[in-house]
Amino acid sequence: MSTQPDTASTTEALAVELRDITKTFPGVVANKDINLRVRRGTVHAIVGENGAGKSTLMKTLYGMHHADSGTIALDGETVVLTSPSEAIARGVGMVHQHFQLADNLSVLENVVLGSEPKRGMRLDYDLARARILEISDRYGLDVRPDELVEDLGVGERQRVEILKVLYRGARTLILDEPTAVLVPQEVDELFDALRELKSEGLAILFISHKLDEVLKVADEITVIRRGTTVASVLPADVTARKLAELMVGSELPTPETRESTVTDVEEIVVQGLTLVDRSGRALLSDVSFTIHRGEVLGIAGVEGNGQAELVETIMGMRKASSGSVSLAGEDISAWSTRRRRENGIAYIAEDRIRHGLLLESPLWENRMLGHQTQPPNSKGPLLDVRGAKKDTQRIVDEYDVRTPSIEVLASALSGGNQQKLIVGREMSSNPSVLIASHPTRGVDVGAQAAIWDLLREARAKGLAVLLISADLDELIGLSDSIKVMLRGKLVADADPATVTPEQLGSAMTGAEGAA
Repeated sequence: MSTQPDTASTTEALAVELRDITKTFPGVVANKDINLRVRRGTVHAIVGENGAGKSTLMKTLYGMHHADSGTIALDGETVVLTSPSEAIARGVGMVHQHFQLADNLSVLENVVLGSEPKRGMRLDYDLARARILEISDRYGLDVRPDELVEDLGVGERQRVEILKVLYRGARTLILDEPTAVLVPQEVDELFDALRELKSEGLAILFISHKLDEVLKVADEITVIRRGTTVASVLPADVTARKLAELMVGSELPTPETRESTVTDVEEIVVQGLTLVDRSGRALLSDVSFTIHRGEVLGIAGVEGNGQAELVETIMGMRKASSGSVSLAGEDISAWSTRRRRENGIAYIAEDRIRHGLLLESPLWENRMLGHQTQPPNSKGPLLDVRGAKKDTQRIVDEYDVRTPSIEVLASALSGGNQQKLIVGREMSSNPSVLIASHPTRGVDVGAQAAIWDLLREARAKGLAVLLISADLDELIGLSDSIKVMLRGKLVADADPATVTPEQLGSAMTGAEGAA
């Protein structure tokens, strides 16, 4: 198998050419002599393990970083991009993994924000609406400009993000983990839109850890390992397993778990949990379930249907309107989050930036976060800095957190390495219950396999796990039982041994008869 596409194909109509890009941060070489060629009218996937340098490279192309050496050419012209606004002016747009939309504004208001059309001194919303509808129809995005963003599903929000960059004239799109939160049907809709975009001559850089999807949508694939390009391949010439080997030197992992370790011991019981917001809207409605020792209960649902509120209520971050949470037979509904943690509930937060890390603090301080009252982080009423630092180094070694030092700020780590630090921290407290919300989101196949192995081992030792995941293969593979959440209610049960991702996706979107 050749690791270079046909030479002729790489020289025609290049939208992007990165030559010998090198970018360093204190103690870290993020990119070293990276070369990348992206043809216009193609989807070009970029794959690599966490910390490989993908995000740094894309941020350099988008003007968020400035390379130490190397050159960038757009449509054959060498350019210097010092800010995202310069990149946008040159036709480069980026859709980030975490959507950057204001829920309380309409689609139209989100799209034009910062680029408001004017007629004289007045805003011309009619012109903007016509332009949005034109773009939506042209590329099959099905975006309705007057809807509130808070009323949109995840797939619809993503199409708004894509339309937002197209509205600004982008001809080269960077999509960072665009399918991370989509159900299978929404992935198919996105891929249809991408095919339409490339047929119009746009170039799309597609960053993903889902290798089966990469092979399905990409025209060419570049593999980055340890900060440098190691291969450029055509999808027809590789398999997902071969791509995984190129990325991390190992085969593609599988989350498959079939041997049962479920016991009769009820570890955590949620009964009639209801949560009503200030406006009287029910975020959770009469949610009940039991997780036994040695059991993984998976919750499937399109994001925004109450999963986050459920987790936060169980952790004591929100106060339930009614209902109860019991741990090992004791009602803990009145307990603080700290007390719940101290009594054996570990928590991998959905949003590691908001709830999992202190970005401007060193790794060893992040090791203490949420566990500062427990050894090895404390001795009696005092913090044990030496103990925390020693245990942080253990976590770094055991969980392969790639960092030059435990003194490095958490913000300096890639997203996947941040996640491995969090998983290591939470599992180090020997919990009896783990609330795992999207534990492998944004991590590479190597880190994903390590986290899966960890969950399987902990489950075999009696850990009770509540697993929230948008990766339906992961949910099916790891769970002993699955419940589907829709609009704050548990609406269906599924057997992981027989259910398909497509069936789960239908139940998650409320398709008739799906339950």
